[in-house]
Amino acid sequence: MSTDEPTPLAIAMRYEAPRPPVVTASGRGAAAESILELAETHGIPLHDDPELAGLLAKVPLGEEIPTALYTAVAEVIAFVYLMAGRIDSA
Repeated sequence: MSTDEPTPLAIAMRYEAPRPPVVTASGRGAAAESILELAETHGIPLHDDPELAGLLAKVPLGEEIPTALYTAVAEVIAFVYLMAGRIDSA
């Protein structure tokens, strides 16, 4: 059975300044759904970026993100902080 929709992919990261973000979870299909449900349960804003998720899925769990992804991940962190009310949009 084939489908036109790609298998869902979800990545979770932990960020504790001043260290770079670390990939804490990664999964496709049912694992991705579990990651998303857990984030929603805890009120963690979700950001949809399939290309970035695909790149982050290659990072081993517990590892810091590569420097080449700093800018893209910084934009996600800024989005999450904005959605959580930790920064102003001004």
